[in-house]
Amino acid sequence: MQTYLITLALGLAVGVIYGLSGVRSPAPPVIALVGLFGILAGEQAVFAVKRIAAGHGFTTEWLHHHAAPHLFGQLPPQPDPHGAPTGKETRT
Repeated sequence: MQTYLITLALGLAVGVIYGLSGVRSPAPPVIALVGLFGILAGEQAVFAVKRIAAGHGFTTEWLHHHAAPHLFGQLPPQPDPHGAPTGKETRT
């Protein structure tokens, strides 16, 4: 339930930004897609900064195997809420 509340709060924040910037929502398709891509890129930028801060560096392997699939359509596996192993690699 917490994930839904966080998502709702972030959606409201984005809606406020849309309202303050004068962009109507739902925005025209191209603007909306550019905005969604920006959201995905920003999310991956946070992961990249955390990785660099942890001393792992920013490698093309990480970009290719972790960031690109999320940005371009392949979502990472979700952990089982009951704790059972999924048999899939988790995102680091």
